[in-house]
Amino acid sequence: MPDKPLKQEFESIYQQFFPHGSPKKFAAYVFNIFDTNKDGHISFKEFICALSVTSRGSLDEKLDWAFSLYDVDNDGYITRPEMIEIIDAIYSMVGSLLELPKDEDTPEKRANKIFQQMDANKDGMLSKDEFREGSKCDPWIVQALTIDTGPHVSS
Repeated sequence: MPDKPLKQEFESIYQQFFPHGSPKKFAAYVFNIFDTNKDGHISFKEFICALSVTSRGSLDEKLDWAFSLYDVDNDGYITRPEMIEIIDAIYSMVGSLLELPKDEDTPEKRANKIFQQMDANKDGMLSKDEFREGSKCDPWIVQALTIDTGPHVSS
């Protein structure tokens, strides 16, 4: 049986893709989503399942996967602190590669903007439906999630 990648190995892979930032926090969040049985390892099956969704899944499947990334405590809702946590990890990862607009130049500002857009019932939490529908209204998110990754298998 092949070795299973540990969290540190996973983080070092992200570091290769983002050498100008610090991807450690973001890689840890993604690792936790890949590690579905929470044993501290990513099995081949866990890796292939996650890769399948992120590269070949439908828009809804990709949005569900993204929702699970932001729902850090796995309670079925994304809170503002959870959103800020993930955005902070993303901003740390990309470092100075991205020039951000003034209204999104901190994780707090970006989270506030997202909640203003997506929190339809204004309860301070995003349900999976609010996240899905709000994301579908954001052309940048839709484009980022629907990049063609090659030939697809027809059913």
